[in-house]
This record gives sequence, C-alpha cells and structure tokens, in this order.
Amino acid sequence: MTGYSQGITAVIGWVLQFVVIFISIAALLKALTASRNRWRIHLRDWRLHRTPQWWLAFWRTSQESTALQERRVLLAGCGIRYQPEAYLAHRRFAICLLVLASGGAYGLGRIDTISAFSTWNAVLTIVVCLVVAVYDHAWLYAFRRYRTDRIRKEIVTVSNQLLYYVGSRLHIHAKLMKCLPLTRSIRAEMSLLLNEWYQDADVALKKFKERLGTDEAYGFAETMRSLRLDESEQIYELLREVVREYKNKIELAKNSRKETTSYLLFVLAGLPILYMFQLFLYPWVQEAAKLFEALNP
Repeated sequence: MTGYSQGITAVIGWVLQFVVIFISIAALLKALTASRNRWRIHLRDWRLHRTPQWWLAFWRTSQESTALQERRVLLAGCGIRYQPEAYLAHRRFAICLLVLASGGAYGLGRIDTISAFSTWNAVLTIVVCLVVAVYDHAWLYAFRRYRTDRIRKEIVTVSNQLLYYVGSRLHIHAKLMKCLPLTRSIRAEMSLLLNEWYQDADVALKKFKERLGTDEAYGFAETMRSLRLDESEQIYELLREVVREYKNKIELAKNSRKETTSYLLFVLAGLPILYMFQLFLYPWVQEAAKLFEALNP
C-alpha cells in the first residue's frame, strides 16, 4: 500500500504542477496583452526602462537574426508590446538558469540531501519549465492563432455593420463609432483609433495596425483608408469579398480546432489506462513474478 500511496501522490503532484504552470502562462500572457486604462501608466514607465545594451550583447540579441525576427513577428501578433531583443535575452538567461537548477536538484538528490521523491518532483517541474522556455515559439504561435481568430471574427462583425450603412450620409468615423459597441477584443484599439482620427487619420490607422499586429488588421485598416478617401461601390464590393474570405478562414480554423481537440481527447483517454497499469496492475505483475520464483527455486 505504501507504493500505491506514493504513486498516487506523485500523479496528483504532477497534475497540480501542470495546472499551475498552465495558469501562470495564461495569466502572464493576459497581463502582457492587457490594454486597460489602469495599465497604461505602468506600461509607459515600464517601456521607458530599456534593457542595457551590454546585456543584449552578452546574450547575442543586439544584432538582427532569424530568431529575433521570428520573435518580433510573434510578439506583435500576440499583442505583447515588449522589446523582442530583451525578450530573447531573458529567454536564453532563463534556459541557462533552469539547466543549472536541474543539475543542482539532481546533485542534491545524489548526496541524499533531499529525498528521492522530492528530487524527481523538482527535476520534473524544472524540465517542464525548460520545455516551455525552449519551445516558446510554439506557445506564442498558438496564442497568436487564437488571438487572430478572435480579431478576425470581430473585423467580420464590424465590416458587416459597415455594409449595413451603405448609402448612408454618415461619415466613416461616425459609422465606426456605431460599430464600436459590437467589439470586445479590439475595443481598446478601436477607441484609440477613433480618438486619434481627427488629429491625423493616416497616422491613426497606422498605429491601429501596429497595435493589433495581424494581417487582418492591416487589410481592415487599408480598407478604412480607402473608404475615407472615396466611399465608392467598388470599395464596398471589395469589403464584401474580404468578409467572405474571412468567413471561410473562420470555418477552416473551426474545423482545425475540432480535429486538434479530437486528437487531444484521444491521447488523454489513454492516460488513465497508462496510470492504471502503473499504479495497480504493475505491482500485481511484480508480486506474481516473485511468487513464481518462489515456487520454482
């Protein structure tokens, strides 16, 4: 029974660690992508404190590279307004620190400073964090796809509402003001766009594209620029084609998520069987082997 208790405790500990790591990553991404009013002052001060150049040079992120360009695109697509050079440098520092921590935990376990259970528990946690840090581009890409899908849906909603106002005498700014309550994910960016519109519409649209950082936002902003200059039927027809294209992409993304969820559920369905064999069946197999050895000396 002692082996069963230790096994069950280990499984519960691993599951709790995975949940805590997942919640921490989600909370960090949500905090970095937040654009509410209470964050703006802190974020402004945060961006003023730039990472020292010697730190970037030490981790070889001060010059352009493929990894740096990839992180720049991913961070922009995720809505994380942070220096890609500093992000890449901190990531490499975290990987080195996790490797050293893993070796230190294993060494303490070898000299019996901590128990074997605690050693492997700590090593497993560090390895999971290390995998998250090493394959950060995969997590950022997944979050970027999720954010892009939400932005695409809201752009389709706003575009359909704009098509509803075809023939109206309202200015494009007034039409966008009426579309603002329909937005949620891009409401902050839309509010800033409308507030900056009469200062310089072109600059406001450029900032809108940079804040969202997706291809859909770029296309929507260019369409708004064309409508501002000339609200012709050709521009609205182009907007209809864009809406149809985005709807097709939304359907493809939905089917892809269903397929991915099916594979994930299939894998998760096999985990209880694996743990059942490890916790319950394998000890009985060992006991049966010992019994046969005792019967056949």
